[in-house]
Amino acid sequence: MSDPTPQVLQLYCRVEVSVTNPAALTAHAVAQLRAAGVDWSREEDDLASAVAELCGDPARALGSVADISRILDDVPGVEFRGGACRAEGG
Repeated sequence: MSDPTPQVLQLYCRVEVSVTNPAALTAHAVAQLRAAGVDWSREEDDLASAVAELCGDPARALGSVADISRILDDVPGVEFRGGACRAEGG
């Protein structure tokens, strides 16, 4: 029998990846950005400059497509509540 009160835990991960095809990564990030349906009239940025930022920074491109909400998809009894993800060189 499970406890009716959920226990909130923090999961800390550091994942190292090797970007073997920066162009493919950037193309994927740009495609997701275009498909996001952003109302650019309400943003400080515009689509062209946002695309340029992704194209000029593989870490930013990776950070924009990483989906941490799916990290525990196959783990029973656990529900994703939120989190943060960033990518950096090094």
